Amino acid sequence: MKKTVLITGASAGFGAACARKYGEQGYRLVLAARRLEKLAVLQQELSGTECHLVELDVRDRSAVAGKLSSLPPPFDRVDILVNNAGLALGLEPAHETDLDAWETMIDTNIKGLIYCTRQILPGMVERGCGHIVNIGSVAGSTPYPGSNAYGATKAFVKQFSCNLRTDLHGTPIRVTNIEPGMAETEFSLVRFNGDAARASEVYKDAQPLTAEDIAATVCWVTGLPPHVNVNRLEIMPVCQAWAPFRIHRQEE
Repeated sequence: MKKTVLITGASAGFGAACARKYGEQGYRLVLAARRLEKLAVLQQELSGTECHLVELDVRDRSAVAGKLSSLPPPFDRVDILVNNAGLALGLEPAHETDLDAWETMIDTNIKGLIYCTRQILPGMVERGCGHIVNIGSVAGSTPYPGSNAYGATKAFVKQFSCNLRTDLHGTPIRVTNIEPGMAETEFSLVRFNGDAARASEVYKDAQPLTAEDIAATVCWVTGLPPHVNVNRLEIMPVCQAWAPFRIHRQEE
């Protein structure tokens, strides 16, 4: 039986790459994002793939409940949920940051993820099959300057994923947290409020991960035999590693 994949944040980056990869493998797709026009372009690109588009801001709890509870058959039987919608805003230190940016990250990366999960999960449990893939980040485990609220939201994703696995013990539902490191998508462009020059500096003279790398990883974990669960997978480009501890030294 053909499986259905619901991908949030599907209009670009990891989400769009996942849509392409799953489309190549013959899955049925529910593509959700705020930018419906970009989803429409992606749907045209995925000619021959069964797609249902949902204009959705995951921060809107009532919209998530309304739109995801009214998916038409056969799209309403979601086998794989890829909670990809998320963002980082700014790199200012905590005492200088914009509080609105913190709220937006919390509303999207945490609340949006739990809204979508809570809406889709009961159906998976009832049918006795399903896989939830949460897109976390290495920032959820390793701090870096300016990561303040963003890293904290991804730490939530990590722990929430572990707790889901615990709650779902005894069911066949799988849960995986994918934690990418540096990857070249719209991520930095969004973080720096559309400043393309500043965003490009992040990847200068480096070979970061691509959206396709992460999509291949997501498809791999969901394609494993049903008795195998990858709990957490951290993935970074070879050019990236953990920084040494920062030590502030007093000037004489």
